[in-house]
Amino acid sequence: MSASTIRLRALLARLLALGVALLGSACASQQELVEYQDEVRALREERTQLKKEHRQLQMQNESYEIRLAEANQKMTDLPDVPNYADLDALGIDYRTQGGNFVISIPASITFASGQSELTKEGRNALQTVAKTLAKDYGGGTYWIEGHTDSDPIKKSKWGTNRDLSVARAMAVLHYLVESCGMSDEQCVVAGHGQYAPIAENQDNAGKARNRRVEIVVHR
Repeated sequence: MSASTIRLRALLARLLALGVALLGSACASQQELVEYQDEVRALREERTQLKKEHRQLQMQNESYEIRLAEANQKMTDLPDVPNYADLDALGIDYRTQGGNFVISIPASITFASGQSELTKEGRNALQTVAKTLAKDYGGGTYWIEGHTDSDPIKKSKWGTNRDLSVARAMAVLHYLVESCGMSDEQCVVAGHGQYAPIAENQDNAGKARNRRVEIVVHR
């Protein structure tokens, strides 16, 4: 039972008690009658307000129930993400986001600091990524997106973090197409620079998470 319903019932009980008390008094004065009428009027106004609040609470509860049902439906519609032991072993993250499958490759695996040339470890990692995509997401469109932390460029040829992020995304694209057999026409390249972080850039751990190349599979 809601709080507003309890208060409403209490008011009705008070109203009844006042009426009984007045009827039981044979010598009720005019002043007592006026006070009783004032009390009845006040109780009726309060009852009207409580009914209004009760309706509002019912509508709010219905809205919450609708939103909860929609959220549950969205959770049901999300595709299950299988476990990829090969990616786990390499330290490559993966997830679903907005209904798309996302592979997030840390820059620590693929590039030296401030560079856009793939390391040997990075090339090996991309071979594994390409096999995963070909096996389970062969018909998708691959958005290859470069990301950096927020530290300004100081000791490399790139003028901005966005320039570096684009160059790294292009390096991944070239390797996937030229060495892994991925179709170039299935790929889109983007460089976000520091503008799409997944962690705060307040410490080294957060900055390391933000330095990455992500492959977002649009089905």
